[in-house]
Amino acid sequence: MIKSKVCLALGVSVLGLSQAAHAFDINAGDVTANVYGYAQLNAVYDVNEDIGNDTQAGQFSKLTDANNVAEGHFDADAQQSRIGISAQHKDGAKVVVEGDFRGGTFRLRHAYGSYEKWTVGKTWSNYNSWTGWTPTLDFDSTAGSPGVQDRVEQVRYTDGGLSFALEKDYFPNVNDGSSDWSANTKTSMPTFTARYEGSASDSVSYVVAGLARNLSLDDGTMDESAFGVGAFTGVNVNLGSVTLHGVVNYSNGANGYLYRSGGNFIGTDAYLHNGDLETVSAWGGSIGLSTKIGEGDFNIVYGTVKMDLDDMNRDLGNVGGNNESNTNMFVNYMWYPVDNVMMGVELAHFESEYYGGGDADATRVMYSAQYSF
Repeated sequence: MIKSKVCLALGVSVLGLSQAAHAFDINAGDVTANVYGYAQLNAVYDVNEDIGNDTQAGQFSKLTDANNVAEGHFDADAQQSRIGISAQHKDGAKVVVEGDFRGGTFRLRHAYGSYEKWTVGKTWSNYNSWTGWTPTLDFDSTAGSPGVQDRVEQVRYTDGGLSFALEKDYFPNVNDGSSDWSANTKTSMPTFTARYEGSASDSVSYVVAGLARNLSLDDGTMDESAFGVGAFTGVNVNLGSVTLHGVVNYSNGANGYLYRSGGNFIGTDAYLHNGDLETVSAWGGSIGLSTKIGEGDFNIVYGTVKMDLDDMNRDLGNVGGNNESNTNMFVNYMWYPVDNVMMGVELAHFESEYYGGGDADATRVMYSAQYSF
């Protein structure tokens, strides 16, 4: 039997806010299933060059430092729209399958099962948190956000605020001495992640997380490897009328896990030099605040990441022009005119600096409208 259920809480979904909505329950014997989702329009006006991608999210990779570029671009799509189903057995076992339409076709976001302290399947990386994250309308959000901000296949064990996982390695980016993304990059073992979420008081929540991974370059005759690590910490501080969000990230040989590093998302992890793999380090962070104004929420956030490319340039001499730093800033207001509807406007600025000199930047305005169910 299908019946409508009204959920009156405000739900926050990473890289896009979702006001809780009318979900649809399906009761079938020992199993209760729930169908949920939303339809969303994103419309953008790029003041400078066109840097939008699917869902109209801004892309660092589309910035150019050319003097003459076409200005003033409008675009819109509904590809962020999402649908999912969760089902739970009376004994506690749960399964979730969810997707969206980014890229123009249905894309699998979540597919996992959970029971008691175990989660198995594809879902948010354990090296990730909403603690320290500031809401944005831009689907790809802020450089330097907490962790990898993506979903990966994994086996996770959680006990209270502490969780450990073995995860599919996230897009290792090894330079073979001539170019990134070597075809000879090999994944030889899963990535190990650990995270602790806690609170110091009713007004302060925090997270600390770390990871370890193995990087390999193997062409059948040469087999070299290196050890990569990453760590981040984030905090939310509720000051009453204002909530502060902050996060600091560090990585060495794990720059795919440093959000929005490199050309857009994944900086170089390691490079081959004199027969050895040398790791590349990087850091990042973001700081933001949120407050309620009228019937909506106001958010402002600044984020940045920076790659340390000096050693790679000294050893290889071919990194001039690579993204050395990515920075973006968002100011937005999201309001809820009727139940289950969110509307928002956002001003964003993106900037990249390139190793050896040069930079590029662009400003854009976004409008979003979302109906949740």
